[in-house]
Amino acid sequence: MTAAAPADRRRASGRRRGVVVVLVLAIGAFAVGGPVWLRTAGSTVLAGEVPVEVTGTQAAPGAAAAALVLLAAAAALALVGPIGRWVVAAVIAAGGVLLAASALAVTSDPGAAAGAAVAEATGVAALAAPVTLTAAPIVAVALGAVAVAVAGWIAATSRRWPLSSRRHDRGVPAAGPSPDDDRAAWDLLTRGEDPTDPQLR
Repeated sequence: MTAAAPADRRRASGRRRGVVVVLVLAIGAFAVGGPVWLRTAGSTVLAGEVPVEVTGTQAAPGAAAAALVLLAAAAALALVGPIGRWVVAAVIAAGGVLLAASALAVTSDPGAAAGAAVAEATGVAALAAPVTLTAAPIVAVALGAVAVAVAGWIAATSRRWPLSSRRHDRGVPAAGPSPDDDRAAWDLLTRGEDPTDPQLR
């Protein structure tokens, strides 16, 4: 085993770690959009006060879009070369910003998101109770910030990662016999010897 082998394994593990981290962020973004983000109530003439719960995907559709972006970035990170990794890092950062911004928009003005949900549930946008925020949008903001940090880490370290597949790289010559090998094989043939005999190599 050569001295370079452990270093190569460390670089390969860096790529795998990056893919896993981004995949976990994507799953987290999907998961945080499912729970309730807002609770409030509306009112109708027939039913009186109607409790309304608003999930993350209802309150912040951008959060679901960010999750899809991160999922696609995780898949791309496993395949692209050095230049493509910079592009993927930028996409991851954009997904993180979208996730955080979508959640911050809800926390800064929860009444707007709640009003839309109340109008859908009761037909009237007027709120009959104060809006209560859960911890989910705060978690979404944190996930978005982590995604931006991960994008910076990938941009800083990915230049040391190994190439995904050398056969896709430009400038790598195809494997084949060298001219010296051809001449040696011809010399053996002219002497009546088998050039494929391993004992003659």
